[in-house]
Amino acid sequence: MSPPPEHPLETPVTVAAPPLTDAPRRAWLGDLPVLAVAVVWGGSYLAAKGITTAHTVIAVLVLRFALVLPVLVVAGWARLRALTPAQLRGAALLGLVLGGIFLLETYGVVHTSATNAGLIISLTMIFTPLADAAVKRKAPSVSFLGAAAASVLGVVLLTQGAGFTAPGPGDLLILGAALARTLHVLLMARSEGVRGADPLSLTTVQLGGAVLVFALLAALPGTGATPWGAAADFGPAEWAGLAFLSVFCTLFAFFVQMWAVRRTSPSRVGLLLGTEPLWAAVAGIAVGGEHLGPLGYAGVVLVLVGTAWGRRAITAAPA
Repeated sequence: MSPPPEHPLETPVTVAAPPLTDAPRRAWLGDLPVLAVAVVWGGSYLAAKGITTAHTVIAVLVLRFALVLPVLVVAGWARLRALTPAQLRGAALLGLVLGGIFLLETYGVVHTSATNAGLIISLTMIFTPLADAAVKRKAPSVSFLGAAAASVLGVVLLTQGAGFTAPGPGDLLILGAALARTLHVLLMARSEGVRGADPLSLTTVQLGGAVLVFALLAALPGTGATPWGAAADFGPAEWAGLAFLSVFCTLFAFFVQMWAVRRTSPSRVGLLLGTEPLWAAVAGIAVGGEHLGPLGYAGVVLVLVGTAWGRRAITAAPA
């Protein structure tokens, strides 16, 4: 499961212009690592489902992020020390929200399919512009509202496995995670405390705050297995899944985003990362052997079309 998107600042770099004949090839080579991030994020739902039970959710979250946090601290120590007290407080608050997002996502994916989880969470791309428009008291475009309607209808169809029934608890938890992601993005955009903060430092403090929340919950009685207890029960497959979530879906993903926005543009990076729901569906169906039925497949198409349409509508809208 992917962390909510960060917004690193672009750093203009002066370089010699490559020959025109090499430009498309160079752009494609630069896109490949970003596309790889979207693929591993799409696969993260299936990986989390494979190593997590309702009894080990908090333990797995502690292990996943505690493994990568020291690397982030060492990599950005100088910039971490440069954060102001206001930036630290703002990032810590965002870390609490981030912890809630991961709890909702991970408990959700335990109780629903990886395909459903990856597609429902993509509603963040619809919810965030709608919430931002509400805050600014600015009506969204008719085109975007059409995209939102298509996405919501797609999710309704997606959650109807054998007919029209109430969505399962896992689907509702993932929907809550999408709403929490929306809140996180709005807080990041509007929080004066974190404005201008280094993105690596901001992410490190947020993950530290989230890990602290998970560790405190793990210490409470009745919250499931302890991290060391869960780790002791892991076999090779579970350790491989945890390494995939920690190394590829967290460390690799973050550093590729940092590299890519300096090499290309945030819009191009966002467009490629927006293919995550497609890869979640591919992983769930092709690798996980999940079966959707006709209504489910219609829902997949509508969600993918709606989110892509919504992204295009936002890009085309005047500032």
